[in-house]
Amino acid sequence: MRIAMIGTGYVGLVSGACFSDFGHDVVCVDKDASKIDALHRGIMPIFEPGLDELVARNVRAGRLAFTTDLAEGVKGADAVFIAVGTPSRRGDGHADLSYVFAAAAEIAGAIDRATVVVTKSTVPVGTGDEVERIIRETAPEAEAWVVSNPEFLREGAAIEDFKRPDRIVVGAEDPRAAEMMREIYRPLYLNKAPLLVTSRRTAELIKYAANAFLATKITFINEIADLCEEVGADVQDVSRGIGLDGRIGAKFLHAGPGYGGSCFPKDTLALLKTAEDAAAPLRIVEAVVKVNDARKRAMGRKIIKALGDDARGKTVALLGLTFKPNTDDMRDAPSISIVQSLEDAGIKVRGYDPEGMEQARGLMPNVELCASPYEAAAGADAVALVTEWDALRALDLRRLAATMAGDVLVDLRNVYPPEEVAAAGLKWSGVGRGGRLRTA
Repeated sequence: MRIAMIGTGYVGLVSGACFSDFGHDVVCVDKDASKIDALHRGIMPIFEPGLDELVARNVRAGRLAFTTDLAEGVKGADAVFIAVGTPSRRGDGHADLSYVFAAAAEIAGAIDRATVVVTKSTVPVGTGDEVERIIRETAPEAEAWVVSNPEFLREGAAIEDFKRPDRIVVGAEDPRAAEMMREIYRPLYLNKAPLLVTSRRTAELIKYAANAFLATKITFINEIADLCEEVGADVQDVSRGIGLDGRIGAKFLHAGPGYGGSCFPKDTLALLKTAEDAAAPLRIVEAVVKVNDARKRAMGRKIIKALGDDARGKTVALLGLTFKPNTDDMRDAPSISIVQSLEDAGIKVRGYDPEGMEQARGLMPNVELCASPYEAAAGADAVALVTEWDALRALDLRRLAATMAGDVLVDLRNVYPPEEVAAAGLKWSGVGRGGRLRTA
């Protein structure tokens, strides 16, 4: 089939590349000429493991192309996917749908055959109705069916998630549109990925509900971690104990500095606004947002406390700055709030990240960015592990201790056994491990 993907951001580029790898002919469209030019030269606008090879392979095969001309990209397409950004609107937290609606109007004037218009972007309930109205109003003669097909991609594992999904959700009001979506995703039937067909509004809500629930699991275990520290329990054992319950599951039960990224923060806010407009408040999600926001700065205070009295003027090295490993995404990363807390306390901050240094540079102008974790730790009074990159999971702790001016390691991801930290001559401080060795 011929597919047009409007938007070459994270979702659009990964989805377009994967669809082309299935054998579909895909054209990715973006108004940013510099981004399209870079893609023509094989330069990816984002860091995602394996994406550059996937794109290159399908470009060589003639199945994947890029253009700034939407009309050219949409011409002859069986399906047009809208994968543009829906950031939080300044001031009120609502999802900004201006890019979605602008794309819908432009698509309406370009389609030249019976076409499925698919909203891949994360959008509030009822957005598909408005997209359909815009298309009907812009091009009354156009034969188009509007479908919701939310994405469930994890940054850092997006290609695997797309090709081996837990489920495919399709919100369609017309059986012909649902059948076309089944044909588009037919290559995944070999993996027995269930395709759930619902109403369009239901599909839109499924995406938000899923993200809000996962954000709730993260926030719940973080609060349990705080309790563990006070009562002498170990949150890692608590997590294992409850995660082995099939009704709960082990995923998203790892205590840490709070969630960030491009999805959970904006999607929980957008869901709250939808609930507010519908007079159906989501009090649990309200609490999740507040607790998570507070937790990020609390992790800064945790580092300050580990430094001891008179922390002002001391130096802290933060290892891992992106919101999670295997991405260069710094959006709403816990490290941002941690840096703010430390700098507010008069502490000098140094930092290192395997992929996020360029993005961090603009967000942390006063942080000294270093070429390696050991360079960041040189002369530091404390080192804090913020993001659990593989490259930061097996540091030489004795080498780290030898280069530091102080002797504090704050492990916000509970990667290092406290006994090993102590054996290297460092004082350890973890998250939610009140029953373990505690020397800081």
